[in-house]
Amino acid sequence: MRTIKCTVQYDGTNYHGWQIQENALTVQEVLEAALAEITGARPKIVGCGRTDTGVHAKAYVFHFKSDTAIPAEKLPYALNSHLPRDIVCFAAEDVPPEFHAKKSAVKKRYTYHIQNSRFPDVFLQNRAWFYPHPLDLEKMKQAAPAFLGTHDFIGFAAAGFTVKTTVRTIYALDVQKQGDLIQMDITGNGFLYNMVRIIAGTLVFVGAGRIDPAAMPDIIASGDRTRAGITAPACGLYLSEVCYEKET
Repeated sequence: MRTIKCTVQYDGTNYHGWQIQENALTVQEVLEAALAEITGARPKIVGCGRTDTGVHAKAYVFHFKSDTAIPAEKLPYALNSHLPRDIVCFAAEDVPPEFHAKKSAVKKRYTYHIQNSRFPDVFLQNRAWFYPHPLDLEKMKQAAPAFLGTHDFIGFAAAGFTVKTTVRTIYALDVQKQGDLIQMDITGNGFLYNMVRIIAGTLVFVGAGRIDPAAMPDIIASGDRTRAGITAPACGLYLSEVCYEKET
């Protein structure tokens, strides 16, 4: 029995997130059905984590076990022939049996896009948060370093999480602007439920003058969700990279 690692991109607009749900179409469900078509048996695929309804992925990793004879390098071509155009597999490889798409990951990078202009761009619909009010990019950059390092991020988690600890380590947080598009890139060893979207919403509040960037360390330390910003819309969020130990 082979263990196969696949990397896919998807536009999450038409899906209720990654994980299989009753009475709702998900990315995992579509991929499992496509794999059943090409391998003759429906495998249970294991993803690197959950993504919510409307969230996108540039490089989502999953693994599955199969006795298929299809060579790994041919698998993306076979899989894509049975996938809709908003899901694309672009890499596959055989990995050791102990590999686990979620548990073996050592860090993840997310990207958040904010369209900051007077009028919405029709081509960014469902792919960026349209925010028509002025934002001070320099203030957003001033607030970003407060998130770096190891902190208890309970104040940046949505209700309903079930993790054992809310302590996470952020390795990098970069905010840049090109034209009307503000891009936030954040890398960490893991993220709480809606944590990236809440950080994005908080930085927008900073840029809008509603939060003082100098207050950010105290806001993080307080653990008070009400002191942070709103949860930014799902449409602007992308899972951009998942790193494993051998790749770091």
